[in-house]
Amino acid sequence: MPLPLFSSIAERWRSDALLSSTDFRRYWASMVLTSFGSQIGTLALPLCAVLLLHATPAQMGVLTACQAIPFAILALPAGVLLDRSRKLPILLGSKAAQGISLASIPVAWWFDLLGMPWLYAVAAVQGACNVIGGGAEQIFLTLLVGRERMVEAQSRFASTDSISRLLAPGLAGILIQWLTAPVAIIANAATFFISVWNVGRVKMREAIPPRSERHPLHDVRAGFAFIWRQPLLRALAWVAGAWHILFYGYSALLVLFATRELGMNPGTLGMAQMLGGMGVFVSSLLLRPLNRRYGAGITIMIGTAAMALGFVLMPLIPRDLFGDARYSAAAYAALVFFFDLGAMLFFIPYQALRQSVTPDEMLGRMISTMRFLTVAVAPLGALVAGYAGDHLGVRPALYCIAVGGVLLAAGAIASRPLRSVRP
Repeated sequence: MPLPLFSSIAERWRSDALLSSTDFRRYWASMVLTSFGSQIGTLALPLCAVLLLHATPAQMGVLTACQAIPFAILALPAGVLLDRSRKLPILLGSKAAQGISLASIPVAWWFDLLGMPWLYAVAAVQGACNVIGGGAEQIFLTLLVGRERMVEAQSRFASTDSISRLLAPGLAGILIQWLTAPVAIIANAATFFISVWNVGRVKMREAIPPRSERHPLHDVRAGFAFIWRQPLLRALAWVAGAWHILFYGYSALLVLFATRELGMNPGTLGMAQMLGGMGVFVSSLLLRPLNRRYGAGITIMIGTAAMALGFVLMPLIPRDLFGDARYSAAAYAALVFFFDLGAMLFFIPYQALRQSVTPDEMLGRMISTMRFLTVAVAPLGALVAGYAGDHLGVRPALYCIAVGGVLLAAGAIASRPLRSVRP
């Protein structure tokens, strides 16, 4: 019996245009690995601040803002760099820098040097690498699989990302509970180093972009002009920009809310966060049928509405739901599932749509300009949320974010360019 089963699987892989490519499998495996590590870091880094350094809401706002500030500084020049350079070396260098900066946290902790400024610096390095290396990743994937297979490739990434979201937070919670957060971050750093080695073995080689004699500012202006002339890109820019303001504010306060308002320990928090992986997995099953039936624009609206509901319900969770903190943790986990489901239904069609209307020679500038327009404003959300958390309390600050989420969902539903996208 096993041999026919293995033969069937092998035959399916050979008949699948994506899975039959060794380069795609290698790239996919590397992205799964770094996704797994990043899910550990997503929980471990803020818990370093909250549990070891006793960070205030304002400090958590600054820490979250530090991850987004590089988008305001580097996004536009990164677009010019990406359009004028090969993407793979940039991708590999960014991942190496992320691994080194993360590895510095346990070293600083062991030598009793770790403080909030150190975490701010690491967060800024991570943000800078996400600006440059993240853009290189998106373009390299487009070159690797072709435009016509982008949604299919992204849905495969979503399905495996869901496994990371399902398993990694629970592992992170256990590591943090037993061995402390800095030790958990070592695992995150290791995934980046392994990914550099594996992606470096991809055999596909890009053509060297033709040398440009234009001034870089000309390319920056061209990126803005291209987006301005595309009503769909303009609509995507304002929706994503508003969402990033809300999401970064929400992220700045969420770990504080879970640990201090709901009384969750790292192990319980990690287990609750695992349900987000189920949300990502369910979204990977829904994406293609929703896109086929309604189109990417309507799918984005559904995702935005789902996230708005998550924003609204999260601060309503009491510390002891039905007189038991376990029910509160379960309610938190259910909303993480719902929020992550909506986030993936928003972002995968968002990325595919913006790349589907952009020619190859403009991809770097379009992605970086869109990142500038959408993520450069995110520090404002984190800083304002931190300030509100300090002066009003964490729960009232989350109520304010919920109001913004409802307004965003209403605006997305009213957007004519999004409604006009056909299956």
